[in-house]
Amino acid sequence: METTVSGKPIRVLLVDDHTLFRRGIANLLASQPYITVVGEASDGWEALEKAKESTPDLILLDLRMPGLDGQKVIQRLKDIVPSSRIIVLTISENEEDLLEAIREGANGYLLKDLTPEELFQAIKRTFQGEPVISPRMASKMLTEFSRRLSGSEAQPLRHLTSREQEILLLLAEGARNKEISARLHISGSTVRNHIHHIIGKLHVQNRVQAALLARGQAPQGVGAMKGG
Repeated sequence: METTVSGKPIRVLLVDDHTLFRRGIANLLASQPYITVVGEASDGWEALEKAKESTPDLILLDLRMPGLDGQKVIQRLKDIVPSSRIIVLTISENEEDLLEAIREGANGYLLKDLTPEELFQAIKRTFQGEPVISPRMASKMLTEFSRRLSGSEAQPLRHLTSREQEILLLLAEGARNKEISARLHISGSTVRNHIHHIIGKLHVQNRVQAALLARGQAPQGVGAMKGG
């Protein structure tokens, strides 16, 4: 039986106002021995109550909900259950929604057209501390990032070495450390060191914020953005 490193299942709270979709996800997750659904919520206010009651390891959260929308829910969840990781699960391909979700503290941003296996992997990766972004959204980030690297607008990146720029480009694609290591033919520890330097030079708190800053859309006070 597959479990987490601690030997305990990942405790997940589902938040979505569409009952059929929410129940379908709950049934999918129930098929995995390393995941336990500890609650369901149909709107933002209920999500806050259920999160406080169950203190889940991870929250799957829709953005468009009645009462209190997802962006505001993320902000409040970070205060109520700061240790819980949050994955936005949405139909929105709006880049501003992605930016705002990460800015508020989301650890991932997934589109609802993903496969069950992709969802399972995303939950495991996020639980282990890796931010996750749907490839299509990462691709949008990458396109803009590439344009800025070749133009004068790349001022925030001028302190990065060419190798660090390569790695940041791969981070924007959503590549994991092992994938970066294989593609650039460098060790995993070297990748980690480069990422650490990138985060420090850009004055951000994690790899997702670094990729967003590269797109030129993060505010001047990016260093004060909430961590993911």
